[in-house]
Amino acid sequence: MSYEFAAQGNPQGRPKITGLLGRWDRKVFHAVAERTWPGAEPVLPRLSHAADHGVLWLGTAAGIAALGGGARSRRAAVRGLASLALASAVINTVGKRSVRRARPLIDAVPVIRQLKRQPFTTSFPSGHSASAAAFATGVALESKGWGAVVAPVAASVAFSRVYTGAHYPSDVLVGAALGVGAAFAVRGLVPTRSQLPSPGRPRADAPALPQGEGLVIVVNQRSGSADSAARVREALPLAEVVECEPDELGPELEKAAERGRALGVFGGDGTINSAAAVAVDRGVPLAVFPGGTFNHFAYDLGIETLEDSCRALESGDAVRVDLGRFTPGTGEPGDGTDGGSGDGTGGGSGDGTGGGAGPGYFLNTFSLGAYPELVNIRERWSPRIGGWPAGVLAAALVLRHGRPLWAEVQGRRRPMWLLFAGNGIYQRVGPTPGHRQDLADGLLDVRVVHGGRWPGLRLLAAALAGPLSRSPVHAAEKLHRVRITGLEPGTPMAYDGEVVDAPAELTVDKAVGVLTVYRPQTLL
Repeated sequence: MSYEFAAQGNPQGRPKITGLLGRWDRKVFHAVAERTWPGAEPVLPRLSHAADHGVLWLGTAAGIAALGGGARSRRAAVRGLASLALASAVINTVGKRSVRRARPLIDAVPVIRQLKRQPFTTSFPSGHSASAAAFATGVALESKGWGAVVAPVAASVAFSRVYTGAHYPSDVLVGAALGVGAAFAVRGLVPTRSQLPSPGRPRADAPALPQGEGLVIVVNQRSGSADSAARVREALPLAEVVECEPDELGPELEKAAERGRALGVFGGDGTINSAAAVAVDRGVPLAVFPGGTFNHFAYDLGIETLEDSCRALESGDAVRVDLGRFTPGTGEPGDGTDGGSGDGTGGGSGDGTGGGAGPGYFLNTFSLGAYPELVNIRERWSPRIGGWPAGVLAAALVLRHGRPLWAEVQGRRRPMWLLFAGNGIYQRVGPTPGHRQDLADGLLDVRVVHGGRWPGLRLLAAALAGPLSRSPVHAAEKLHRVRITGLEPGTPMAYDGEVVDAPAELTVDKAVGVLTVYRPQTLL
């Protein structure tokens, strides 16, 4: 069998360092071709073809995201595809052009194994092997469980390239090594959850509640799946589980906090917001079980699954976190070290409408301007056309027909498309924003998008710029307190997904370290 391995800049085509590699390649290639592999003939050629253009891995990623049912699985799928994309780009733009190696002759390969359409690109390195290794490694870096599922498939795809005669063994090995390298390169740009720094949150005293003994959990029946309450009862058999509708949530949380050693809540950010206010008012620790669409607070806290909270309850691991706070009227909200005087229902004692109302709280974000308008339109249309189309319609209407909000912020009156205040500084994770490493930093992440033409471009520019940045169209700072006055009657404000009418004047600040919440000491 002839063997060609020509490197750029070497017209002789046979570098000395490849002599030994060439003999080993031919020997192993022939050994694979001559050996009988039971059960492989109907599987490996089809598997190799399925991996063309990454189709197999696209389908696998979709399956992981759908079947996993959690943020970890979705992250694993996205990381796998990102690693594959980088590996494919490197192989096709650099790898195959740097070393122009001819494909092996397939005379020794049984016809039944051969691919129906032989590849026409150069042989070194194997793009299929690089993509398979990159995807499997990327998935495993985020989720060891899914990585164990994908790894045998990836190894089979890599071996199929030798089995079908498409590549020499060294093509496959080098391609796989480049794929693994691509996955780690992506991890260098976008850290995995295990790489993120330990959250800078102070430890708190909380009772250990093995199997949920002494815990009362309120389950929002509109959150999660139909068997959410059953799953909670199975995981924590000694806990008392109360199911309720959203309009019953406030009273049920109050009752649960009175008779339990700790308060548990299953739901999304809005539900957890209500429970946090009650927990602060009653002085009990909070156990969070994420059951909403986004679960931003729980995920930033380090809780992604029911099991995460169960581990924390078993050992009594808890931390203290801040609550964002908005106080209507001209009065000062306090020194930022207590939870206010609310009754703990509906996100604080205040109704958010001004007058003498007490403070309201937010776990994640508070905003005025474009976003509250968008939420209002989306909620109005989603029952008719569905959530995603309603969101697109709302964004189009707000950006096309909306007008800037006028308000006085920190003593300066200005037009704004958006005023955003985050409970803690939102960090970049690679090229994307949206993660908080510290929920007890005492700071607000305040961003203002100034009024002017092209609101869509202004909002996009502010999002891409990230925290602590400035430009002619936006400003972003970390502050302890923001005073807002001069709001028109009926101006909507949003906090943790809830939209209410804003008072004419309000102060946004932090209630520092007032909430004790269970969180596992180590994240898996």
